[in-house]
Amino acid sequence: MINCNVYECIFKRFDEDGDGKLSPSELQRCVGTIGEELLLEEAREVVGSMDSDGDGFLGFEEFVGWMERETGDDLERKMEELREAFRMYEMDGSGCITPKSLKRMLSRLGEARSVEDCCVMIGQFDVNGDGVLCLMSSSS
Repeated sequence: MINCNVYECIFKRFDEDGDGKLSPSELQRCVGTIGEELLLEEAREVVGSMDSDGDGFLGFEEFVGWMERETGDDLERKMEELREAFRMYEMDGSGCITPKSLKRMLSRLGEARSVEDCCVMIGQFDVNGDGVLCLMSSSS
């Protein structure tokens, strides 16, 4: 099972208004960022099925329940794949993807970007605002 800290980071990242709950539209955007599609009506159905207190939102515990139901045993495999992909971009031994390491990897992939562009890309997912992306280990 994945550590709740990982779920907490995901939850906080997508709780756009900071109310401690995910609305159907926030859930839809959350799923969309990982390359999956969830229609708004489907997001409403998910919230309706997991909403134990009837407020029309997913609280953190409800979100964790949904994540565990959806991912099951497959989550550990996906996390290992994510760690492997992360290591490709983390080139300088810092344990984090920096704008420079992202620029180098994108260049290798034939996608030339400036360091400033890479800063903007990282900023989209930088939860703590330190300018880098660090993958939390499942044991932290």
